[in-house]
Amino acid sequence: MSKTSTGQSATQGSFVMDVKKIREQARQHMSEGSVTQSYAADRETVLKLLNDSLATEIICVLRYKRHYFMAKGINSEGVATEFLEHANEEQGHADTLAARIVQLGGEPDFAPDGLASRAHSEYKEGKDLTDMIRENLIAERIAIDSYREIINYIGDKDVTTRRIFEEILAVEEEHADDMADLLEGRK
Repeated sequence: MSKTSTGQSATQGSFVMDVKKIREQARQHMSEGSVTQSYAADRETVLKLLNDSLATEIICVLRYKRHYFMAKGINSEGVATEFLEHANEEQGHADTLAARIVQLGGEPDFAPDGLASRAHSEYKEGKDLTDMIRENLIAERIAIDSYREIINYIGDKDVTTRRIFEEILAVEEEHADDMADLLEGRK
């Protein structure tokens, strides 16, 4: 029989929880909020990953918003609508990441002077509609690979943060597909 830090005992195929021990631990370090003794990730590293991803999402919001307003030419109305939809979804990602940072006892870094240096993707204006679509596709592909690496790093050490990144990743993959479809339609 083995015992975990949360008071679980496991014997071949059975599960026994030491509720008394869990209750005692819950009363300790209450200022840590949702971060209990069973939190297995390096919190400072996770907070940095979350803040860098927050910067990435904010840069994406700004780029998509610019592209929404600057979209011109034949068929630009539909593309502009897609840019605006993506900007709004990226803002939702940023809000989710900021909320998780606070949950983990950190502070979301919205400082404008460091956004570009912390972000994974770049802010590229694009010279025309095709270039804007291309830049958004590149940024989505960067986010996809970055978030996959973060998910792999976190593993089972912080299931909640991993799940947040998995949900964001699924939307970023949809965004990349949308941009690839738009780019294909413009050739």
